[in-house]
Amino acid sequence: MTSLDSRDSLAEARALLADFPVVDGHNDLPWALREKAGYDIGELDIATDQRGSLHTDIARLRAGGVGAQFWSVYVRTDLTGDAAVSATLEQIDCVDQLLTRYPADLGRALTAADMEKVRAEGRIASLMGAEGGHSINNSLATLRALHTLGVRYMTLTHNDNIAWADSATDEPGVGGLSPFGHEVVREMNRVGMLVDLSHVAATTMRAALDTSTAPVIFSHSSSRAVCDHPRNIPDDVLERLPANGGVAMATFVPKFVLQAAVDWTQAADDNMRANGFHHLDTRPEAMKVHEAFEASNPRPIATAATVADHLDHMREVAGVDHIGIGGDYDGTAFTPSGLDDVAGYPNLIAELIDRGWSRSDLAKLTWRNAVRVLGAAEDVARDEQSRRGPSIATLEQLDG
Repeated sequence: MTSLDSRDSLAEARALLADFPVVDGHNDLPWALREKAGYDIGELDIATDQRGSLHTDIARLRAGGVGAQFWSVYVRTDLTGDAAVSATLEQIDCVDQLLTRYPADLGRALTAADMEKVRAEGRIASLMGAEGGHSINNSLATLRALHTLGVRYMTLTHNDNIAWADSATDEPGVGGLSPFGHEVVREMNRVGMLVDLSHVAATTMRAALDTSTAPVIFSHSSSRAVCDHPRNIPDDVLERLPANGGVAMATFVPKFVLQAAVDWTQAADDNMRANGFHHLDTRPEAMKVHEAFEASNPRPIATAATVADHLDHMREVAGVDHIGIGGDYDGTAFTPSGLDDVAGYPNLIAELIDRGWSRSDLAKLTWRNAVRVLGAAEDVARDEQSRRGPSIATLEQLDG
């Protein structure tokens, strides 16, 4: 029996989420607001029903049992240098504007204690994560500035290599992390910014784990053993999470969780580029191209059970203390059936209940693991700051 057929399991899931709501590792609402409304948050008002325009609005966050959200302050990799930094600041400003506009529903969180406090107030704890090291333009001072502005994780790469780190979806460059890349990880540990290893090459994952003294996260990555896509996490890396203390947050993106969707997505992406669009473009005119392709080439459909298969495997390999959820809503054109938008999390939890997951295990998956990891990073930062000051190393000094 699946969760979509099991009303008892769905009721149990909703009851659990009332006590242990979801901490979602990655939602691209700020970028969607940039692309679709030029940051006019009144035009796409998430206090109103945005179905048809966005995966995310406040009512659906509430219905989905979301208690904390890492809002991605992503910028595309074709923005480089100062332009990438400026765009990241604009993304941060977008999150700030959301918090100002919706104070009854969204509350700023900078620490694990803040997450608990905001949740206790009945609001959704709102944190930020930068997606891609190009956002700091090879500057550790810029990294520290982002942390000061509230960014609590940084994904080391996005879809393309940067000077100091290799991406999962690019050709090998520096062999994982360069010397400066290792210094970035050390400085992130020192300031208390979580090292996010989604999007990076497996060599980069291993190099970061070799260097980091704080727990790492995968804000939105699933299991490579279950679906062989380079964006996913190999088992040997999952096996290292208990010693590191980190958390792998399974994503819902069909092309990363369903093997049949991998080939289909490659063809769809090629079609987008052939029609003059970036393959990640979700503006209405781009979506028309997607929809026309899909009409002629039916899309393989992932479900909540597909994602549950990943979580089952990730729990087996890494342990229940080292898994979480990172849906990637508003950052993907397609979502699984039953996980269509941010209201869908109860369907996944119900599926896991039907598979025998205990209340304690589910509480770790949804809330406790993510809060623990941020708190552990804060502990490491206090220790590091007691022993050394800010790094002033440069890419040129360390990498030549």
